[in-house]
Amino acid sequence: MLLVGLLVFGVFSAAYLGIKAFNENLLYFYTPTDIKDGKAPVSKSFRVGGLVKDESLYRQDMLVTFIVTDNNESIEVNYQGILPDLFREGQGVVASGSLTSRCRRQWFSGRACKNVFIATEVLAKHDENYMPPEVAAALKITEEKE
Repeated sequence: MLLVGLLVFGVFSAAYLGIKAFNENLLYFYTPTDIKDGKAPVSKSFRVGGLVKDESLYRQDMLVTFIVTDNNESIEVNYQGILPDLFREGQGVVASGSLTSRCRRQWFSGRACKNVFIATEVLAKHDENYMPPEVAAALKITEEKE
């Protein structure tokens, strides 16, 4: 009976640890409106998506800042690295990273970094007809509200 009890305990422990690890590695998708409404976690990884706002792209060496909008709200995104070749203003984008209420460092001299999304990965749309499903659905919901 003791062996059966230990076996059941081991199976439940392994299942618990597996589910916990799975939940910690999930990247939820939020729109800029969700972020402004406070639905997105601060300092936890998630994805933000929308359109890159026209004339919002600013580069300084490998540091890039741009604004992602869902045509309702906008959020500033900071990214250090090389952007995808298909990345452009006015196009769909999904960025993975975390929201911060302050900068890890001064990204751009003279600019305040309040409620900034620090991206670790930026994904651009694949071709002229494609938009990530999450972004398309979020933009559709925003258009229906207007």
